Amino acid sequence: MAVWFLLLLGLITYLMVQRSVAQITRTPVWLLWLILMTPALLWTGWTVIYGTNQPLPRSLMILPLIICPLLYWVLFQWGRQLPSDKQTEPQTPQSESAANTTPEPSPVRPLEQNEETQLRNCFPWSVYYIQNIEYRPQAVICRGQLRTKPTQAYQQIKENIEAQFGDRFLVIFQEGLNGKPFFVLVPNTQAAKGNASSTEQLTRPGLALLLLAITIVTTTLVGARIAGVLPTALQSDPAMFLKGLPYALALIFILGIHELGHYLTARYYKIRSTLPYFIPIPFFLGTFGAFIQMRSPVPHRKALFDVSIAGPVAGFVATLPLLIWGLANSEVVPLPSERTGFLNPDALNPRYSILLALFSKLALGSQLTSQSAIDLHPVAVAACLGLIVTALNLMPVGQLDGGHIIHAMFGQRSAVVIGQISRLLLLLLSLIQPGFFLWAIVLLFIPLMDEPALNDVTELDNKRDIGGLLAMALLVLIVLPVPQAIANLLQI
Repeated sequence: MAVWFLLLLGLITYLMVQRSVAQITRTPVWLLWLILMTPALLWTGWTVIYGTNQPLPRSLMILPLIICPLLYWVLFQWGRQLPSDKQTEPQTPQSESAANTTPEPSPVRPLEQNEETQLRNCFPWSVYYIQNIEYRPQAVICRGQLRTKPTQAYQQIKENIEAQFGDRFLVIFQEGLNGKPFFVLVPNTQAAKGNASSTEQLTRPGLALLLLAITIVTTTLVGARIAGVLPTALQSDPAMFLKGLPYALALIFILGIHELGHYLTARYYKIRSTLPYFIPIPFFLGTFGAFIQMRSPVPHRKALFDVSIAGPVAGFVATLPLLIWGLANSEVVPLPSERTGFLNPDALNPRYSILLALFSKLALGSQLTSQSAIDLHPVAVAACLGLIVTALNLMPVGQLDGGHIIHAMFGQRSAVVIGQISRLLLLLLSLIQPGFFLWAIVLLFIPLMDEPALNDVTELDNKRDIGGLLAMALLVLIVLPVPQAIANLLQI
């Protein structure tokens, strides 16, 4: 079991490192991955050699958690591809809200003297008073003073640059660490590819349906085990395999609706994106989830917010009826004397989550007491996983959905600070909820910087700000355990 868990952790960690840092550091991904995996490798090796009865030495438990992050940070900084500067410059904006893209480098052709004059003429003094132009290997940076509203400034200057240079550049409007907005011109790689970029087939329904079919099989297999079907019984009666369908269909429905929320909102804003693709595995949950890829920049923070929040909200709405039905069809069992994990389907303690406790009491009523646990119906297992997926995606860190939401609400600078605080808070929470410890460690290695929207300065309206705060409140309700006062009120 430890070996399977190590393989699963290794695969998740490698994909996360490749997605988050491969494009911004020259340090090999495999080396960064090996450093991240070192604590788990050491701990698993100790368990294999000495067994579970021999506890880990305190030094072996603590030192890798101190040394490996420091070594990771040193090697990451050593291989940074971006030039050092007091201002944080944007990356090529082949951005995404729900998944990863790999932009192709295309060097900026140096501007001739007459072209620089043309560029300066694109900045009216009454809109954006330009002070200096900086040349970088992948960008032309224009700094100055904003003289009007950000939306008006971006739109007018973008039109002026397109009139002078055509589709040669993508124009990014970003806020610097000093609070002053600046413009960045980066190569328009899609235009450089010509018509091939616009006709590239992104929606591959055949591949999407094939992965969906395989995922239905793998999740049904896992669902059969959750329903109590033994491997021997499955071999003697293959029809028992169908007992896993309730779990499989519920989980795929939740994950699919989550990704469709991202996909349809991206299409609304004319952001080029792929169909949702499921990742099947024959163990663990039966799937690693689903993802979409976005192949064009996000136009503004409003679009970044809407695309990012659409997935968690859609997934949560899809989860609620399944959660209530699944809990109502679950059995109440005695609370185990020993502490169990966050999601123990045979004896779930509803007090691990405020939101879960509220819905458990709603579905089960007086059957649920302070000495009760819940033997979950397979549909309830899938719905609880849906809550966990919603919470993990709403974590306000880096390129997670929650990181995009916070970025859109407060800007890049504040998002970095909020992300760092969130990491530390989740690490502290894992002392109470051990099930979150692994995720807390993973979040420590997700970069806090998020890719900018093209207009990354214009702020959101009040309705979206309120929606973002409600999303963060939902995260808190899912991950925080039930305070004693609420437990007494619910009589659980």
